[in-house]
Amino acid sequence: MKLFQIKSNPHGMDRMALFLKDHFVCIGWPGIGDLENISTPELERRLVLAYEMTDTNITDPLDEINCFVHMVQDGDYVLVAHEQEVYLGDIGDYYYVEQHDNNDEGMCHRRGVTWLNRIPRSELNKAVQSLLNHREAITPYELAMETAGLDRWLPNHLRVVAHTGAEPNIPVQSVPKAIIDKDTLEQAMNVLKEALNSSDSKRRERAAIAILQYAAQTGKGL
Repeated sequence: MKLFQIKSNPHGMDRMALFLKDHFVCIGWPGIGDLENISTPELERRLVLAYEMTDTNITDPLDEINCFVHMVQDGDYVLVAHEQEVYLGDIGDYYYVEQHDNNDEGMCHRRGVTWLNRIPRSELNKAVQSLLNHREAITPYELAMETAGLDRWLPNHLRVVAHTGAEPNIPVQSVPKAIIDKDTLEQAMNVLKEALNSSDSKRRERAAIAILQYAAQTGKGL
């Protein structure tokens, strides 16, 4: 399990409200197509064709895109800073949305997010502050996850670090609930049901937890 910071303004536009409403994050770089299972040489070829890049200016985009598409794994954590607050989320798989692959929107490369909490930026420790200060669109946290000190803001079933100090384990105000239309909810549930049959045991467990949480919060079955 790893931690990453992702900027709230991919393609130069503030997307934080949309990230929270539709439960995703994205990077820019439209015009290079679906990047699932893409190799680094093929990604480099597409960047050169789409953006006329050279050896001197292609390294940073390659690293940024590869990090978002390949390094991040389902179940990792993401922090998105916006003004004086930071949003903590559980990040999902990469997916591509062709209808948003244009220069006006630039939101085609996405990962789903389950938002877990909203944290005052001033309450985060120096190591995490340093992570958030990186200029890159996405940056991995290089230290052990435990040193990030995020455990107090995680839901009880996700906490992995025991608190032995006197400070009470009180979360800040959570992210407001978004209104989700029926069709979107049904699509999300179908994805979770498919994940229950995954060969990855961790993914099956996470899907089961998400479904049980929904049932507990709404008092509804599927």
